[in-house]
Amino acid sequence: MGKLIVLEGLDGSGKGTQTALLAEYLKEKGKNVRVIDFPDYSSEGCTLVKMYLDGKLGDNPDDTNAYAASMLFAADRYTSYVMSWKKDYLADDTYVIANRYTTANAYHQLSKMPEEDWDSFLSWLWDFEFSKLGLPAPDCVLLLDMPESVSSALVRKRSAETGQILDIHEKDHDYLGRCRRAASYTADKCGWKVIKCADDGDVEPFTREKISASVAEAVADLL
Repeated sequence: MGKLIVLEGLDGSGKGTQTALLAEYLKEKGKNVRVIDFPDYSSEGCTLVKMYLDGKLGDNPDDTNAYAASMLFAADRYTSYVMSWKKDYLADDTYVIANRYTTANAYHQLSKMPEEDWDSFLSWLWDFEFSKLGLPAPDCVLLLDMPESVSSALVRKRSAETGQILDIHEKDHDYLGRCRRAASYTADKCGWKVIKCADDGDVEPFTREKISASVAEAVADLL
């Protein structure tokens, strides 16, 4: 099988940019690369995710409980895997780079739960997606850690420039803060590699080149 590398982080943390830069870096190393993104808005399997993010199931992320929301996102990943990138992943010389994955469900949904339930939810999630659904587990997860104040400002700037409507996650600053705390916990528990993207108190992130260099260093042992 190939290698599955996942980039995670808050909305606005630069996952799309760093995914593209990592793909370019691996191609320069002579690797076969496939990039995937979640949610996969081009897939019919994403219909329920769109409903959730558009606020049709509730105006607040907490209106849809952690297990229900997880199943919506898992369905998107399952259909994408079976219909789109399974063949590439099963090729032993391909590096699949995912901009978000099952790992996003972890911290987004943990943020809705009391901390005493976090470990049991993570056990359920890994078993549900990787065992019951048969989705591949990542070989490496990189968490782009950015203060929620910087992340939120970047998301709103992007929305103003592009006219893109904020989803129910992006609108909720308190929710982003809870997600960051949950992501830090999950990264520590599961051995994710944390890539610092800004200092607390900063109003701007590090340059994309500085972050990209840290990402390349973090995946060196997979090459």
